[in-house]
Amino acid sequence: MPDAPALETPRLTLRGHVAADFAESAAMWADPVVTRHIGGRPFTSEESWARLLRYPGLWSILGYGYWVVRERASGAFVGEVGFADFHRAIEPSLGAMPEGGWVLAPAAHGKGFATEALRAALAWLEGARGPERTCCLIAPDNAASLRVAYKCGYVEAARSTYKESPAVILYRDGARPG
Repeated sequence: MPDAPALETPRLTLRGHVAADFAESAAMWADPVVTRHIGGRPFTSEESWARLLRYPGLWSILGYGYWVVRERASGAFVGEVGFADFHRAIEPSLGAMPEGGWVLAPAAHGKGFATEALRAALAWLEGARGPERTCCLIAPDNAASLRVAYKCGYVEAARSTYKESPAVILYRDGARPG
């Protein structure tokens, strides 16, 4: 069972989740600013705990998953970034390709951390698995996340609906500069 590898960028560390991350992760997922474009409502503590428990399973079953992101200098919680295959019921189908995702605590917004963390995660994925196509699913009014996706080499491929909400499907071909 592979564990999440530790990654570093100039300003960030990315590592696998541990139980001690729960309080900060749950606080982030309970913030309506964070969840406005992700499900549209704050998550309960129970839902956040289930999410935290799911993260090691991604690594165990898929060989990739999510990292907790922290500032190197202070150790402050920044957010979470990584890949999954959620078998989403969406058309067009995302297939089994890794789906990139990122979420940051409000204190980390607007600092370029999402782009920096996603670039590190993409570099790891390509180093571990070789160049491959990845995707992401973003609400069309989430301008900040769309900017991150574009900066990391994702391009819009389709507009769809997911769980009765509009969604933009973006793809990134492996080894695309980002």
